[in-house]
Amino acid sequence: MQSKDRAILCAAYALEKKAVNVRILEVQGISTLTDYLVIASGSSDRQVQAIAESVHLGLKKEHATLPLGVEGMNEGRWVLIDYGDVMVHVFQENVREFYDLDGLWSEAAEIDIPEKYHWERKARNL
Repeated sequence: MQSKDRAILCAAYALEKKAVNVRILEVQGISTLTDYLVIASGSSDRQVQAIAESVHLGLKKEHATLPLGVEGMNEGRWVLIDYGDVMVHVFQENVREFYDLDGLWSEAAEIDIPEKYHWERKARNL
């Protein structure tokens, strides 16, 4: 699976659990750590954990892909899931604002998430 496709799937699994402000940033060429960052927010520790679990289990069960590591799942304030070419950050909103990865990587190109993965838009159209 291509890195970009993996990043889009991560965003889609996050959106399934009603993550908000989901962004995919292409950082290859400006970072040696990874190719894409997926950044998402949840409103509570339980929602952050559910979003991260959705990403982890979705890629594992449907695409036989395991992360290299997962950090922060027990606390549920900021969960990092590292797939090597894609890093997923799921934050509580106040933690996201404090660390400001969006601002830190402001020069990165943002990748559009296909419309079919936006649950809130699909729900409005039913």
